[in-house]
Amino acid sequence: MKRVFGFLLGVGLALLPVMAGAAGGRIVVASKIDTEGALLGNMIVALLEAHGLAVENKLQLGPTNIVRAAMLAGQIDIYPEYTGNGALFFHLEQDPVWKDRAKGAAKVAALDREQNHLAWLAAAPANNTWTIALRQDLAERRNLKTMDDFAKYLASGGVIKLAASAEFVESPAALPAFEVTYGFRLKDAQLLTLSGGNTSATLRAAAEGTSGVNAAMAYGTDGALAALGLTALEDDKGAQVVYAPAPVVREAVLQQHPEIAKLLDPVFATLTLETLQQLNAKIAVEGEDAAAVAAAYLKSKHFLP
Repeated sequence: MKRVFGFLLGVGLALLPVMAGAAGGRIVVASKIDTEGALLGNMIVALLEAHGLAVENKLQLGPTNIVRAAMLAGQIDIYPEYTGNGALFFHLEQDPVWKDRAKGAAKVAALDREQNHLAWLAAAPANNTWTIALRQDLAERRNLKTMDDFAKYLASGGVIKLAASAEFVESPAALPAFEVTYGFRLKDAQLLTLSGGNTSATLRAAAEGTSGVNAAMAYGTDGALAALGLTALEDDKGAQVVYAPAPVVREAVLQQHPEIAKLLDPVFATLTLETLQQLNAKIAVEGEDAAAVAAAYLKSKHFLP
């Protein structure tokens, strides 16, 4: 899971002494262990190196808790994070600010600057949060683009069968949050609950029409969405926390190299939901190398020669 903090902070801290750390004048770039972390981390490495900055590559270091602990300990200098994780980092899970893209980004930036001397650079216009994805043929035929469209489709008698994990169905922050916000209620017959299911299983069930499934739980930037011909619905009323990817850098490093923001901000501004879905698919589905995918994208947008 790309954005979950996890419960292994002690393990993360235990690993810190064996890490090389930020030393020797090189900028230590890290990322999480997942596909999108590799993609975004490689973009950061490629851009910094292309502009003459010495880099130490610590990409795919581990899950969120390990990377965050390393950052707080000064062992790494920059890595891509998600704005919504500020709710967990600062124990503010009930604060509605995280469901607003701009306010959530501003909140985590202010808290991390004040408490940890970390700077958040510009966030991408994408959201890697819980979403419901539809088969593309259904979405296009009924012109379903948002969760509000989805609710109206259900109210008009539209046929939906959603594949989801038990966690998604039962957790107040997942499907119930969508139901409350948009005023619909899925019956048992409209659900295919997969015990221990993850998004790869739910998305495939929708793509293949397993047991009549035509919708699935998903994460917004999941590469399998594009590969399997599924459309993620926009959470237009803000039922979910916004998880926008953004680089986080130690303030001391940014003060020494202010050009980092000038290099990364324009790149992250191009990383829309659809763009990240397509790039993630090249890595996770088509098996391409993350560094190669990152470099090819940057060259295609003229960020690299």
